[in-house]
Amino acid sequence: MNRLFAPIILFGLFCLPGLLTGLTSLAIAEDYAVPNGGSPYRNLSELKDNQILHLPTGVTVSKEQMLDTISAARVIYIGETHDNIEAHRVQLEILEGLSHRFPGKVAVGMEMFRRSAQPSLNLWQRGQLSKKDFNKLFRQNWGGGYRLYLPITDFMKTNSMPLIGLKSSLVTEQILRDGGPSAPGLPVIDLKDPYHSAYSMSLFGANKDHAPEVLKPYQMLTLWEESMAQTVAEFLADPKYADWKLVVLAGGFHVQYGYGIPKRAFRRVPHAYSIVLPHITKTPEALKDREMNVDPVSIPLYSADFAWAVPYSVEPDNGIKLGVMLQEKDDAGLWITSVMPGSNGERLGLQKEDRIVDLDGSTVANIDDLRDLLRAKSPGSAVTVGIIRAGEPHSLSGNLQGK
Repeated sequence: MNRLFAPIILFGLFCLPGLLTGLTSLAIAEDYAVPNGGSPYRNLSELKDNQILHLPTGVTVSKEQMLDTISAARVIYIGETHDNIEAHRVQLEILEGLSHRFPGKVAVGMEMFRRSAQPSLNLWQRGQLSKKDFNKLFRQNWGGGYRLYLPITDFMKTNSMPLIGLKSSLVTEQILRDGGPSAPGLPVIDLKDPYHSAYSMSLFGANKDHAPEVLKPYQMLTLWEESMAQTVAEFLADPKYADWKLVVLAGGFHVQYGYGIPKRAFRRVPHAYSIVLPHITKTPEALKDREMNVDPVSIPLYSADFAWAVPYSVEPDNGIKLGVMLQEKDDAGLWITSVMPGSNGERLGLQKEDRIVDLDGSTVANIDDLRDLLRAKSPGSAVTVGIIRAGEPHSLSGNLQGK
């Protein structure tokens, strides 16, 4: 995760679309802050790519030494910036290392799946859920980015690792909206952590004067973390997992400083845990627009046990889009709900209510299929889109433009 240790934060540490978050601000004296935003002995900006720093001591360690250390924990939290390929590489390498040390005794909890998805995730682990249906389940629970997690989920599938959905269900979230944080059916929600609330307000630009309008979004953020913590606690209390490790993959915000998921899980079931945060050494100029400027908050806590320095790398984007709004329907492909003026879709002759079935002869079953096929194109490329319009098949051809 980039800039966990400085007042520059990347989008994608956690998702709270369209909302500000915050709670009554607490003045926390700078004198009580850990230097370098949670790294007391060494400024993380000094690290080179793939160096691993043990924050409580300032000692640089090898990957194997880090794995030896975190192996003593029951739960290993690994943060991420969601779109950073290198953060997911770190997660996979740690998962591989722990699996080698504890074969058949490692489960993975992922923020990207809701608790309500667990029956389907169990089918997936047993090989009874197709890749297509697993892709669909991911998109229903999380949205885009399926390809970023494929190396991790493929490794898990090959090794029959249990995959545990962590996040709150849509039903639970609606209970919070309707009845507030004390409503029956919700986990116990702690809104009183001073550092968590202060940092949340800083991240979203809120302050104590905004309390009425930001309280509900802050409650939702906390519900997500309490739900994930509850799932971790249930894993720890389950006798069949008594000698297992749980690896938690979540946005860096949810695990940094321990006050998100880790503290809330420990409150339920005290246990040993470790936190590893991928730390982006430098944000490329082309990705600067993914950062947010955040006022510094004084927090007297280590941000993690280990920081693993990584570059910031995202999937290449050739800028080619069809410029259409799409809706997926069960076993019916992609339906166009609107076409943007001046877009590739308009130039090709696509219309609202067309159903896209293929692109240059390759089947298009979902948005990820279409995105992957367009990613292989370049500006000026000829393309043929197969559609169904009013029940009749048509082929529309043209040349793609970059915008």
